[in-house]
Amino acid sequence: MLAEVVFDLPLGQAFTYAVPAHLAVAPGQRVLAPLGGAVRAGLVIALAEDGATRVKPLAGTLEPRSILSGGQLDLARWIAAESCSPLGSTCAALLPPALPTEPMAAAPDRPAGPAELPELLVGADRVARVRQEVDRHPGGVLVLTADVGAAAEWAAFLAPAGLAVRLDSGVGDRERWRAWNSLAGGGRRLAVGTRSALLAPVPHPAMLVLIDEHDAAHKPPGAPRLHSRDVVLRRATLEGGRLLLPSATPSVEMWWRADHGRARLAPADPARWPAGSVADTRGLLRREPLTPGLARATQDALAQGRRACLLVSRLTSTLACDDCGAVPRCPECGLALAFSRVDKALSCRQCARRHPAPDTCSACGGRRLSPFGWGADRVEHALHRRFPRARIARYDPDATRGARLETQRRLAAGADIVVGTRGALRLFPPASLGLAGFVTPDQLFRIADFRASERAFALMWAAVERVRPDGQVVIQSQHPDHYAIRAVLSQDRDEFYKHELRFRAELGYPPFRRLCRVSVRARQEPSARALADACGRRLREAGLTVYPATPDRRGLAWRLVVKGPADLPVRVAQAVAEPPTLPRARGIIEVEMDPVD
Repeated sequence: MLAEVVFDLPLGQAFTYAVPAHLAVAPGQRVLAPLGGAVRAGLVIALAEDGATRVKPLAGTLEPRSILSGGQLDLARWIAAESCSPLGSTCAALLPPALPTEPMAAAPDRPAGPAELPELLVGADRVARVRQEVDRHPGGVLVLTADVGAAAEWAAFLAPAGLAVRLDSGVGDRERWRAWNSLAGGGRRLAVGTRSALLAPVPHPAMLVLIDEHDAAHKPPGAPRLHSRDVVLRRATLEGGRLLLPSATPSVEMWWRADHGRARLAPADPARWPAGSVADTRGLLRREPLTPGLARATQDALAQGRRACLLVSRLTSTLACDDCGAVPRCPECGLALAFSRVDKALSCRQCARRHPAPDTCSACGGRRLSPFGWGADRVEHALHRRFPRARIARYDPDATRGARLETQRRLAAGADIVVGTRGALRLFPPASLGLAGFVTPDQLFRIADFRASERAFALMWAAVERVRPDGQVVIQSQHPDHYAIRAVLSQDRDEFYKHELRFRAELGYPPFRRLCRVSVRARQEPSARALADACGRRLREAGLTVYPATPDRRGLAWRLVVKGPADLPVRVAQAVAEPPTLPRARGIIEVEMDPVD
């Protein structure tokens, strides 16, 4: 008997080994096998009759039986193919560490049931609705969150008695393995985890829940290089289970699916919305971060004994006219051009075209073009001057770590005014603030990313949900008529998605076409450039749109952005895998499907 084995290595192939007579192995089982002068852990993906003449034997098994069923293995194969990732690395990222001394339940094959449409839960009661659906579901439930902190919160919320098992890096290896084993054996029915739990064997019939599917954190760096949304959609289709997607602001891709009958938008009563206003800041905010409207709203919140949260952005890598708010955009891609302070130049991160930084605004002729904005520290100092008796704290989890972050969290917990980036919203439960103010949200719209408006919309909506119905929302903007701002203040999701889908259709962005980022690295600049050119040539021959390659500062790493139809992963994999015209030995090729940054 022969076994095909894959390893957690950047290799796209399986290796064949002889199965010794004293070993019983099956597909989906973890084994030990010699490779490259060492014994490594691998995963059996197939068995075949003995036909090879000279192959090495397996060294042993890591576990007494398979950890993956046939259906789970098929799903892992799909993930690897769709993300252009090695199957071995994909499985290693989605499995708990092996514990050979622990008793192990068999991985059951789940019978497939009738497929149901994914259900979008967008109402203010979506959290309570999830708990209700979990309590009434007769089978197993897998709840997936974007990060470890959210996993801990949801586990405590859904199962106060500790009946939920966790599958994320916030718990130890032994606890993760036992959680997986208890699900496979049917001893537990509720699991909460992050993307590493995507293959968790919850009892049949399974219900999948993906919390805040619009969050880019559902696709962190590393294997598997695929958004959790795509995986749960595929899993729900294969297994026929229910899929709930609770999110106040679904991704544009999921909203498009609902528009086309491929998902169901659950009916929901609108939440009570606070009063909102927009302050036009064109030509303002040169010396003070607060307009009179936002200053009055802050004073009102303090007078009423309510808390205020002022949100800022630390992203200042684009130019904008201080007089009219216009932003230089790429004529080809429609994205905001990134500004380099070193080169004093503008460049498109999509097509790599470069332009000299202008001296005047092309829209109004103004001469005040600036990449700078109001960061958290500058706003905090300005607030201390204006409101000297208020307790003011800064909370910036996007740029702070460790003990300093904990100090910020402690001070923010007792502050009247909290100044922070988007992560500061995690400090406040729904309907708890007297005021949510956006100091410079225009920087969010100017990010050189086609998802800039979508992410700004999601952030503003999340902030408004944290304001009391009798509170206030003030948005300071040089683009007061932006459709994302209008949609948030009017509580009209359709308004936003209608404009956003039109923009993406016109320029060929997802969900209408797919994107891919191909990165090449080499030890010498000529080798890296040659490999990038060869990849670009092969990708163009495959009929794909390939933007010019862009290097890093040393020229040892190059990046190509590729645009194509739904079968983009297949075309890219074929183009970069063929060795005859690619100098593979001189470099490394990495593929990132559907990049989120």
